Amino acid sequence: MNSPSNGFKNESDELAKPSSSAKDVVNSEPRKGPLSFLSGSITSLSFSVLSLFISKKIILYFSVHTTNYSSQIAQSIASGFKTLIIGISFLATFTFGFIGLGLFLVFIRSLVEGNKEKID
Repeated sequence: MNSPSNGFKNESDELAKPSSSAKDVVNSEPRKGPLSFLSGSITSLSFSVLSLFISKKIILYFSVHTTNYSSQIAQSIASGFKTLIIGISFLATFTFGFIGLGLFLVFIRSLVEGNKEKID
């Protein structure tokens, strides 16, 4: 039933081969370097600044263009929509900011660990 002709491996084949340890799998993947963390941090912080700029523009737009609906339900929906849009824009701002800050801290930590490895 599990013959090689149907594309499945035999269990005996898997047991016969020595499995690679977790250490071999980790060593085969390239490590991220400090430059990768720094470029990610700069990118995320720049997106944060861009999101902050857009958020300010959204607030300015909604404050200048007030809605006047005769229906109470329509007014409530419009107010909820504005609140949702403003909230999402500031959520993006702070999310990008915290990611950028975290990557910058990892960048600093990778530099410190790199110096410790060179000393040892």
